[in-house]
Amino acid sequence: MSRIRSVTASAASSLNRRTVLAATGAVALSAGVGYALRPTDSQAATGPGGTGDVSAAQSAEGSAAPLAPYTKGTTLASVAAPRNSSGYQRLGDGAGWKRVVRSELAAPRSGREQRRTVLAAFVQFTDLHLQDVQHPLRLEYLRSNAPHSWRPQEALTVPGAIALVERVNALHGAPATGAPLHFVMTTGDNTDNNAHSELEWFMQIMSGGRITPNTGDPRHYEGVQNSGLKLYWQPDSATRDRDKALGFPHLNGFLDAAIREVNSPGLNLPWYSTVGNHDALPLGCFGSHGDPYLAEVAIGGRKLFDVSAADARKLQDAISSAKDPRGTGYRDFLKAHARSMRSVTPDEKRAPYTPADYLKAHLDPAHRGHGPVGHGYSSANLDAGTQYYVFRISDDVIGISLDTTDPGGDSSGSIGTAQLNWLDSTLKANKDSHAVVFSHHTSTTMGNTRPDPARPGEKRHSGAEVLSVLSAHPNVLAWVNGHIHKNAITPHQASGGRSFWEISTASHIDFPHLARIIELADNKDGTISVFTTLIESAAPHRTDFADLSQTGLAALYRELTFNAPGASKTLGAGGTADRNTELVLKKG
Repeated sequence: MSRIRSVTASAASSLNRRTVLAATGAVALSAGVGYALRPTDSQAATGPGGTGDVSAAQSAEGSAAPLAPYTKGTTLASVAAPRNSSGYQRLGDGAGWKRVVRSELAAPRSGREQRRTVLAAFVQFTDLHLQDVQHPLRLEYLRSNAPHSWRPQEALTVPGAIALVERVNALHGAPATGAPLHFVMTTGDNTDNNAHSELEWFMQIMSGGRITPNTGDPRHYEGVQNSGLKLYWQPDSATRDRDKALGFPHLNGFLDAAIREVNSPGLNLPWYSTVGNHDALPLGCFGSHGDPYLAEVAIGGRKLFDVSAADARKLQDAISSAKDPRGTGYRDFLKAHARSMRSVTPDEKRAPYTPADYLKAHLDPAHRGHGPVGHGYSSANLDAGTQYYVFRISDDVIGISLDTTDPGGDSSGSIGTAQLNWLDSTLKANKDSHAVVFSHHTSTTMGNTRPDPARPGEKRHSGAEVLSVLSAHPNVLAWVNGHIHKNAITPHQASGGRSFWEISTASHIDFPHLARIIELADNKDGTISVFTTLIESAAPHRTDFADLSQTGLAALYRELTFNAPGASKTLGAGGTADRNTELVLKKG
């Protein structure tokens, strides 16, 4: 049986440790509440010398009998699939994806099902990309050059994310082992445009509350979808736009429904947060927080709706090639097109948020939900200006959340020397615990080593260097991340038999709209199994164009995503070995 602390034991331990640490000024802690099987305190390094040592808890054995393994509510049972083969495709219930055993890192041994004990079980959300679709700094007009630069489903990210929360709340436990689920971890790009409005919606979705996904005029939508421009889907209009030519429906009342108040029950599990480039940087790529012109445009009353394909191509090339990391070229682009902008209602809620704002939102008691306070972040992060931390998942497992965003700009990532040294020290200090590492970027999308403007003398390090550190520690089991909007599971093996799995999960903005359950089990034969099971939101696969309720919009969100021009209908899902799996590795 997994040795995970009970509520009574963990509460006492949290209090004692908090008192001691507060007295010494070592770190600030945050504790979850309310669940017998839950993660506990988190610790942030206060500087380059911090080790992030998380003491093992003294806990009672869990007493609840494990649930039987199950498939209901997971992609093992069913996956949304098209019901027709041409034109705009309607979705329905499709065949589930089977579980695949992967043995590249260790041979699975017979009888392990009867021997194994559960170490941990949790859920990963990634790339929610909650969008304030009326924001003046959005780049919808790039669609004139590349169709997928704007997606017809973008106005429905909030009801779609709420339906994902509802799915997790309805799960009976971990599907492979039957163990209770301990927490949810988001691995970044929770917001899309680094706007205060989006951050508030994210916090409310995760912790519970009412959300009105609208900014600007409180009475109606003001954006590209009622602009009359054929470049964009005009759902409420009879205009024969590009998307309707492909079979997209005419839906009276869609935009009113999209900005109507919705309600999130909040997760019934503790949840933790990891930062992504869209959370840290305006538009996910510009290190432009100090630019007064862009800050003013963000909250102002003018918005650019349309540019020529040639102009869109130039801007997109500059962004894609990282030639404009500080957004100066983007600022000049907007100034050059100022006379083409349309009037919209100004709104200060659209202002960009800073890393400190991001931390303060997580630490706000109004957003505690089922905890922990800060959702991994602590006042030590705020004081030190860091967004990485370590927390204890169970007696046997720690979690490490990294900040792989580069404040210097560009969507690719890296980490600084202080964080890399902290990662190495934390793994050493917790060598008797298994470790799961969380980040937004993958090992292959961390090639941006631009200096951090706040730490210009500090070297930045690539994904290959992070892999080198992780490979040096036999206690690392998995590196869990997102960013690429695709399911991909990669084995990493080093000398001395050390190995771990890199688990990258598809987004919840592009099809197929997935999150992932991850379970860790000791097979008691020298191997560990890491189970991965993908889940969709609770919205039904079939849509009803007449149903513009919160649930109906969440279902439509998925179907619009499947049909989005320029998007792949299969790439994000990955191969069968990247979906529902049992990943076997040697016990370190």
